[in-house]
Amino acid sequence: MTGNFDEFMRQLKETNATLSFFTDFSKVSGNVAKIAMKLSQLNFLLGKEDWRAAVAMLYEENSKCFSVLDILIAVRKKDKKIVLNRALEPVLVETYFSTLEGICEYIQETGLAEVFRSKKVSSLVDYVFGVEAGLDTNARKNRSGQLMASTVASVFSRAGVPFSEEVNSSAFPELKNLGKDLKHFDFVIQTPGKTFLVETNFYNSGGSKLNEVARSYSDVAAKINLHAGYEFVWITDGRGWESARNKLEEAFLSISRIYNLATLHEFVEEVKERMSSAAS
Repeated sequence: MTGNFDEFMRQLKETNATLSFFTDFSKVSGNVAKIAMKLSQLNFLLGKEDWRAAVAMLYEENSKCFSVLDILIAVRKKDKKIVLNRALEPVLVETYFSTLEGICEYIQETGLAEVFRSKKVSSLVDYVFGVEAGLDTNARKNRSGQLMASTVASVFSRAGVPFSEEVNSSAFPELKNLGKDLKHFDFVIQTPGKTFLVETNFYNSGGSKLNEVARSYSDVAAKINLHAGYEFVWITDGRGWESARNKLEEAFLSISRIYNLATLHEFVEEVKERMSSAAS
């Protein structure tokens, strides 16, 4: 690794987003497909002036189709949203779907009654596709890290560097001093005489988590580097580090191999040289 910490900080990128970052449409389509049949049945309610009568008819025919009403207000079942009912008691949103009375109360109180009656929506399947696309933006924070790993993997692949992904630390029983500090490594690169254990991340925004990440990786690097045949590599980027500059600087000084996207090529070139020397 070359350069100094101030240079490292100047090189940090504002974003690692590509156009594919914003919405995972394959995921959106998959989520909609799972409930498309029930949504199609709920289409029966659209345009009905007497929506309560329509709900009663549909409930008698197939009460299970109402189990997807939560997504119409952009709530997923896994979120376990709690609201106050008319008696000011906390209840889960999904509990409204177990009775006809509860369903009617839900539709009325959420405003869906007017949406159904006025037919402002012509297809609930299409409507939920839009809802799912909107909800998918909440996954962007985690997606930054996934995209970073994907970017690094692409760099390795283009350079012809062989690697393994998501390798559990149990694959290296000799690293007993790791304990429970690390469950897995994003990448493992094996070269003659040296195995590199690689972690990657990207932070668009700051927060207390970054201080813990820097401290944790400093500790892990020290433990791994005690073993002659292993070395810890940390590839990180993102302007979020500006809020944790001091902790990152401490890690920069203690971890012998820390790279950002601008300096990653240095590590790649060294790995290629090691492999080339061994081959010759």
